[in-house]
Amino acid sequence: MKKLRLLVHVEGQTELNFVNRLLGEHLAPGYSCVRARLAGNPRMQRGGIRSWQGVKRDILRHLKQDREMIVTTMVDYYALPLDWPGRAKSPSMKSASKKAELVEAALLADIVNEMGLRFDSRRFVPLVVMHEFEALLFSDPDQFALGIGKSDLASELHTIRQAFQTPEEINDSPENAPSKRIVRLFPGYNKVRSGVNVANDIGLTKIRQQCRHFDDWLKRLELLPKSLSAQV
Repeated sequence: MKKLRLLVHVEGQTELNFVNRLLGEHLAPGYSCVRARLAGNPRMQRGGIRSWQGVKRDILRHLKQDREMIVTTMVDYYALPLDWPGRAKSPSMKSASKKAELVEAALLADIVNEMGLRFDSRRFVPLVVMHEFEALLFSDPDQFALGIGKSDLASELHTIRQAFQTPEEINDSPENAPSKRIVRLFPGYNKVRSGVNVANDIGLTKIRQQCRHFDDWLKRLELLPKSLSAQV
């Protein structure tokens, strides 16, 4: 039985490191290869997601060229361009998970439509992170504070976390998105330098317990090799 490959389209260097360091090791037993790729243009090292058409071209190319590949995304809902399927309609949904599900379903439908009737839709597993990567770090405010060398901020990070049912609900307004809240408390916060290290210190187990939408996505990626390997 062949092992499948997993390619994760991400929007920035932080997510690239997160996949290659944490998720790659976690998912390695089920795949022959797990790697991340900057969405749209791998030569661009700046953060920020590209327009959907550019990202879609890359996704379609990888799905068509390699039938043994599962493709997924890890992009932030916050500041996601409105040309991404479902994004313009998603603010009408009340919960973070419903917003993500609407966008993810629209992304999947667009890819399936382009790939045709013979395409196995299980090979594309989109994830929209609610509302952005920094929300995952609120899964453990104490470890978050320690990880950025600011243990005195633990109480304030707890206050932010406790105002929401889950870290994924921390809202995405220009003033109050997770990253904006962090920078107000700690102007020296550097997402690329600190984000993945803090996530590693917190651990996937704690993040999954606190962030159910993220956990659902990871469960799907864990189970897919068993259901797909025998068919490729």
